[in-house]
Amino acid sequence: MPRYQYLLEQAERAERLAKSALDALTVERLMAFAADCRREITQVSQKEA
Repeated sequence: MPRYQYLLEQAERAERLAKSALDALTVERLMAFAADCRREITQVSQKEA
């Protein structure tokens, strides 16, 4: 599995979990993780281009 695909799956999973989380801190951390994954996806895709 390519790195960008793995990161995309992780970001999507974190975003789904954040929608069902009741704890504000958990939501914040999941969304921050998803944002980090999406930033890394951008970096990975730029290196491959």
